[in-house]
Amino acid sequence: MPLMTTKPMFDLAYAGGFAIGAFNVNNMEITQGIIEACAAEKSPLILQISKGARKYANMRYLKHIIDAAVEDHPDLPIAIHLDHGDSLKLADTCLNDGFTSVMIDGSQLPYEENVKLTAEVVKVAHPAGVVVEAELGMLGGIEEHVVGLQAEEYEKNIEKFLTDPQQAVDFWKRTGVDSLAIAIGTSHGAYKFKVEAKLAMGRIEEIMKTCPGLPLVMHGSSSVPREFIDLINKYGGSMPNAMGVPEEQIHSAVSKYGVCKVNIDTDLRLALTAKIREVFATKPSEFDPRNYLGPGREAIVAMVRRKLHVLNSAGKAEAVIKQWKRLGEPLPIFYVRSSRA
Repeated sequence: MPLMTTKPMFDLAYAGGFAIGAFNVNNMEITQGIIEACAAEKSPLILQISKGARKYANMRYLKHIIDAAVEDHPDLPIAIHLDHGDSLKLADTCLNDGFTSVMIDGSQLPYEENVKLTAEVVKVAHPAGVVVEAELGMLGGIEEHVVGLQAEEYEKNIEKFLTDPQQAVDFWKRTGVDSLAIAIGTSHGAYKFKVEAKLAMGRIEEIMKTCPGLPLVMHGSSSVPREFIDLINKYGGSMPNAMGVPEEQIHSAVSKYGVCKVNIDTDLRLALTAKIREVFATKPSEFDPRNYLGPGREAIVAMVRRKLHVLNSAGKAEAVIKQWKRLGEPLPIFYVRSSRA
């Protein structure tokens, strides 16, 4: 059962020109769509659970859904990750819930407070066999409880908010973090930009020079596919000017630079919502959830399969499992403990 941390994945991804898709899960259909796509493409994956998802779905239910996915696909490398954790208490709770990776996001705190909080989480997580992601720099947009900068302010002063390469190496050395989410011009949510985004590839390159070997993470990286926006607007929605990160720029970041993880949440929501709206509009008498959630799940499968090729991770599952076995990485102790309960 290759439930693992992100280390075996990132070890190969950093030098191999690919990234692992980190997909947020909130219910069964979303999880099934992601898993089906990754199984079809033989791709490693990260299932992310946010603070909001824990509250909405109840972690006990989400854990059993993920356990079922692991059981159904024993040859699929899967990591379970806390997305945008905001406290040591939440991170510690996730260790006991069986997460193999946690993110502590202190990016909105003063720098020294971010360092302190991140180091505290690393100190607790590493002995439990769990890896830690942190964030440095400021993104735009809004995602659940994570409130970034407004689009106008962000685009106007973007250089001011990008991750500083010298600060990044200091942060890495002082915290011992395993991966770093960096600000390179991406933004949370569906309304990321007023004009097409242009990621700061040069900044990624600079961070790679000051932090050689450190796996980098892209948040706010949904591409907001036009087909979903058009469907939503066609069938009663109102999402004018929604714009995401072009997939060709994401592909460039993962194939040429040390970006090992790309977060995708908004695109999942758009795919599900677009198809549900279409069913409700074209079949107004429909009331069976299976007949509108099913098409939503199918849309997620197709969208995720395309993303895996953008990330170059299709076909990499076997290599990741071999790396996992080579490392002899055990299951995190809390997962073993909770699985026996």
